[in-house]
Amino acid sequence: MCPLGLFLAGRPVARLLSYARITMSQTLPLFDPRLIPVVPSASRENLLPARADHLTERGLRERFARPPAWTPELRQEVKFADRAPAQAAVLLPLVMHARPTLLLTQRTAHLSTHSGQIAFPGGKLDATDTDATAAALRETFEEIGLPPDRVEVLGSLPVYVTGTSYIVTPVVGLVQPGFTLQPNPHEVDDVFEVPLDFLMNPAHHRRHAMEWEGVVREWYSMPYQDGEHERFIWGATAGMLRNFYRLLSA
Repeated sequence: MCPLGLFLAGRPVARLLSYARITMSQTLPLFDPRLIPVVPSASRENLLPARADHLTERGLRERFARPPAWTPELRQEVKFADRAPAQAAVLLPLVMHARPTLLLTQRTAHLSTHSGQIAFPGGKLDATDTDATAAALRETFEEIGLPPDRVEVLGSLPVYVTGTSYIVTPVVGLVQPGFTLQPNPHEVDDVFEVPLDFLMNPAHHRRHAMEWEGVVREWYSMPYQDGEHERFIWGATAGMLRNFYRLLSA
């Protein structure tokens, strides 16, 4: 699923939807998101990490069974490509190690769009999919070989609309350790895990700002050092994780 995500800077979150209807005359130019400056004010929000007990198996089930009052931070990105809207779904596979992790993929370098970027497993809904959950589980199996019966679906996060008009339902599920993956070599270059407590700590959330066609755009990143590899999580992937943080920290 496309990890690219951009939203207008300096606008209250509640007003993003009205601004996101802007249509750009051309697609965004290629750029390295690592080189785009970080917004300094983002580091001064004084947000606390999600509580440790909310990141356990029991705590995660409780959050989805009896969710608190909360508001997603990001719902819709600025539109930057003219294409028909498409329904899509992704899976957030939470692996229940002693220290829970999130399973992510790195797209292959030869793909025509968003090559080499980090994403959740997932994709567009097919006519045979009964709902977004079915699509997320099917796409996950096709991409990384994780069988649907290994996933305990907890629920979903609010729909997230990307700048390329994907209407994405993020499905959250628990996965017990001991599985064997078979990544699709055409789509997936690597599959890796990131500790959930790292991702749910806003100290690791960075906002970047860039101007293009006279509009300042911003997005989140959550870089994670995985041994010798930097896993640069950004865009729509980071935006949906930011919403997940808002739920778990509410």
